[in-house]
Amino acid sequence: MTPFASGQFAVYYRVSTARQGASGLGLDAQRAAVAQYVAAVAGEVVAEFEEVESGKKSDQARPKLARALAECKKTGARLLVAKLDRLARNVHFVSGLMRSKVGFVACDLPEASDLTIHVMASFAEHEAKRIGERTRDALAAAKKRGKILGKTGPANLKRNLEERKATADSFAERMRREVRGMQAEGKTVAAMVSELNQKGITTARGGQWQSVQLGRVIARLDAADLARSGAVRGSW
Repeated sequence: MTPFASGQFAVYYRVSTARQGASGLGLDAQRAAVAQYVAAVAGEVVAEFEEVESGKKSDQARPKLARALAECKKTGARLLVAKLDRLARNVHFVSGLMRSKVGFVACDLPEASDLTIHVMASFAEHEAKRIGERTRDALAAAKKRGKILGKTGPANLKRNLEERKATADSFAERMRREVRGMQAEGKTVAAMVSELNQKGITTARGGQWQSVQLGRVIARLDAADLARSGAVRGSW
């Protein structure tokens, strides 16, 4: 896979729930990331496909993805996704996709080789499993303490997710000046990651930067900018 190579792309967007699909939650950030990448490589979008489907399901359960792959084979375009985990969190599925000879690019890892993407998919699959295990362990521990689970469960989960999103959005805004400045200089994601680490600027958790983490910050900034522009247009 050639980093930042121009060309034609068939774009695949995916959200995990019908509520996200109806509200645009998640889609706006994906569209912003895709638009930024396509503009950076002077590429062309030949087709777009949007799907509401759990990433845990196989490719057979994702008809829009099948249509996107068919479009790639027909036109010679590459499959473009905003984030690798929008494509799949199943390493076997990603491996099968690579064997299909359809080239694909993830905006959060545009410089990655097929090997890198395979490794990242493995990590994504592992993390998805760990999240499920931690959730089950936490619920079991709460139940053992006598906590009544049920109606309060979804509310607590929603509140926790909202708090995590607010924290991540706040951190992205604190990084805005630094990130936008490097983008204005035309630096690649890899170069930006290297510069942040050299300057000693840490991630939200105090660690070293990687392409995935920076991609998430950029996507949040793009989504915030898109929301602001929509609000301004709505006030006219």
